[in-house]
Amino acid sequence: MIRKIIPSTLIGRSIIIIFVPIIILVILTVLVFYQTSWNIISKRLAESVVADVNVLVKLIDNDLNEFAMESSKDFKMDLKITKDEIINSFNRNINRGILSKRLKQALENLNRPFYYDISNLEEGVIIMIQLDNTVLSINVDKDRLYSETAFVFLLWMIFASLILLFMSYFLMNKQLKPLKRLAIIAETFGRGLDAPEIKSVGAYEIRRTSQAFNQMRTRIKRFLKQRTEMLAGVSHDLRTPLTRMKLQISLINEEKAKKELEIDINEMTAMLDSYVSFVKSESPEPIENIIINEIIYDCTKNYNQKKCSININENKKIKTSGRPVQLKRAFQNIIDNCIRYSNKIEINFIKNDQNCYVEFNDNGPGIPVKNYEDVFKPFFTLDPSRNKLKGESGLGLTIARDIIRSHGGDIKLNKSTLGGLQLRVSLPI
Repeated sequence: MIRKIIPSTLIGRSIIIIFVPIIILVILTVLVFYQTSWNIISKRLAESVVADVNVLVKLIDNDLNEFAMESSKDFKMDLKITKDEIINSFNRNINRGILSKRLKQALENLNRPFYYDISNLEEGVIIMIQLDNTVLSINVDKDRLYSETAFVFLLWMIFASLILLFMSYFLMNKQLKPLKRLAIIAETFGRGLDAPEIKSVGAYEIRRTSQAFNQMRTRIKRFLKQRTEMLAGVSHDLRTPLTRMKLQISLINEEKAKKELEIDINEMTAMLDSYVSFVKSESPEPIENIIINEIIYDCTKNYNQKKCSININENKKIKTSGRPVQLKRAFQNIIDNCIRYSNKIEINFIKNDQNCYVEFNDNGPGIPVKNYEDVFKPFFTLDPSRNKLKGESGLGLTIARDIIRSHGGDIKLNKSTLGGLQLRVSLPI
């Protein structure tokens, strides 16, 4: 319940951390003020009004009615005397609240029957006092019993809290902008795109985080460049001695030895071709808007349907962005791997709001569950003989997953509905 109420964003939680204590403070202040200050103010105002009323009562008791009428104006009261009347004929309307309570307590000190009404405070407070067979009606001005200054103070506290809330939101939003930029650039870099460096701005901790990310980005790019250049150099350098070996083999007369050497040279050539393909997957390529369905169709159009049946179940077009050449190489490696071990392939397209999925199901022998991760390791093959003439360089699925992961996706293996292996490729939309 609490997790559902608390905002998920950092700025929302920061505002709660700042604003909740202020709300609690305002509530406690209001309660303390209401129970103490307003209570005391109401008591003193009520006692002051009743003291003036008592003066008027004594003047009337001494038959100084005209003097009492003049004095009531100085007391901010409207005085009316009704003879041959009793207070019991009026309906009782005793109001609630601290002001009503204090006024009642003060009027009880007169030891006379009374009635009061503060329901219409803007028009004044009605007080009636029983004097023998005479009723003294007094309309007391609101300012004598009610102080607006106290409530202005409470309203100002609430208004100041709202101003503080908006200021906190504005300032926190400014401070969190570098973090939002860092999240966007980190996600972009994680998808294999060329993300720029982050400017070190904001608070000290955010600047340190940005600097650490820039250093990590530089080290990763340097490592990838060194690995690519080293593998490309090794592949290039090995082709020269292989060419010389092919020329020397042509001079050998013994057919058996010549044939064995040719097999070894062809095997090494196939391995070098795989290395070059792996290096190409690391080369830069611009991001374009692509349709996954068209890439899959392009990868399967040249295969012989008699040797391997390929069935594509297309429900909808899947549009996304990426490097089309690299994605085609990844899907080509996956399809080649399926065709190498099966004669029936089924390709399904799935899409939701955030990701798209391409499933490759075949009827081949499959892969043991314990080797699901091993097949993605470079140079790993399930064939004990490691016969590279079959095309098993051990880099096909490695290259495919590296390309898919560079686009922010992944490849998962599972049991196929056709009895073989299922490769599930996920890509963000």
